[in-house]
Amino acid sequence: MITQDSVLVQLLRLVDRIPAPPPPPRHPRGRPYLYSEKLFIKALVVMIVRHLHKVHELLAVLEEPTQEMRMARNLLHEGGRLPCRRTFQRRLEALPERLPEQIGCLGRYLVELLKPWAEHGRAVALESTPLRAKGGVWHKKDKERAKVPHTSIDTEAGWTKSGWHGWVYGWKVHLAIVVAGVWIPLSAKLTPADAADNELAPLLIEELPGEARFVLGDTHYDAPNVREVCAQKSLFLVTSKRGAYSYTDAGVEVRRVFHKLRSLANENFNEYFKSIFEVHGQVPTRGHVNTARFVLGAVFVYLPARGSPPSRTRFGGQPGLKALLKAA
Repeated sequence: MITQDSVLVQLLRLVDRIPAPPPPPRHPRGRPYLYSEKLFIKALVVMIVRHLHKVHELLAVLEEPTQEMRMARNLLHEGGRLPCRRTFQRRLEALPERLPEQIGCLGRYLVELLKPWAEHGRAVALESTPLRAKGGVWHKKDKERAKVPHTSIDTEAGWTKSGWHGWVYGWKVHLAIVVAGVWIPLSAKLTPADAADNELAPLLIEELPGEARFVLGDTHYDAPNVREVCAQKSLFLVTSKRGAYSYTDAGVEVRRVFHKLRSLANENFNEYFKSIFEVHGQVPTRGHVNTARFVLGAVFVYLPARGSPPSRTRFGGQPGLKALLKAA
């Protein structure tokens, strides 16, 4: 009898095959890691696909007496052993610091494999989108007095004002996305919502592949530090102009085309991403570490799980990917 691996098991097998950045240097006096980083990346894939946000939930699901979970447990074994609860907890807490490098490495690999710029300009769109924190909001007057009026408030989040969402208490996911016929995140970072976009932009740009030539952004990225890092990497920075918009200056038509492409890439990806991972409302986690692990883990899962290029619908595209992950 021939059995087919479930979607979850296929994703776990795929993690073993994709490239990974070099491991972080260890302190000479520290104990060497017994388990590889990929093992915990696979554990994170299980958590994202199965909507698990705590280690004890992960371990409970892995103990389910199903064929799928038996295969998943086998793929999480190294040296004939499965990490203990404390090891899972410690390594998964440290994982968010490494996820931006993992996303960048996988994004560059997909650009090389899929060649999205073969028939399009080699542009990348920078964007930050707010995500609402779980629980209540911490009003400014209470925050200034260090008063937490309710235990549901995530005190590690921050405030931001969006032209579309208005005031949001929560987080920002900062992204660099391929501008082409397919949306590929090339780098990602998560910060409290009050972090300035231009401060995170150099970290996003550092992960871009060498083929990139244009960096597209709004007025928040029109800053000296962003222009400097773009000049160092021979990238052309194209941003919206501050102040009243001019329709007569040189280059206005070219900028209009670039801004249209940036808007389409960002709006479609953000709407699609939030729909797949159900973050149109509040995120399901509290605290920076847990939220970064969930959000950046979702970006990582999106990369190998993405299917065919997006359809021509304004939002959504790739209708099969959401169903694929739900079936996992």
